[in-house]
Amino acid sequence: MASMNLRELLGDAPFVCGPETSLIEVAAAMERSDLEAAAVVEGLQLMGLVTESDLRRAVGSDVDLGATSVADVMSRDPDTFDADLDVWDAAAWITESGYRHLPVVDDDGTLQGVVSVRDLLKGLVDTV
Repeated sequence: MASMNLRELLGDAPFVCGPETSLIEVAAAMERSDLEAAAVVEGLQLMGLVTESDLRRAVGSDVDLGATSVADVMSRDPDTFDADLDVWDAAAWITESGYRHLPVVDDDGTLQGVVSVRDLLKGLVDTV
């Protein structure tokens, strides 16, 4: 079985938005890019994640999507992962936690990208 780490699953640049971005703006950007989550950053530091689930909860709560910011609904201070983490170890963590996105940061805490369950599944298939 081949070895693979999270670094190999990262794209060219992370999909990010600022904390003041409206839910309607981030939902439209996620739809255009076919991504399930956006990293919320201030500068290069990760503040949280806003996911399809967060957007679904907001719609179900009947909030004004144009007036509500991602900071109001995001998951704050998510667990972060090193780019050298093996994809099998990452899969085990996702299985235990139930999360669907892994923010990958460098030693300085700078966001490198977000690996989704879909990305991880592809990586796992490529290792067997």
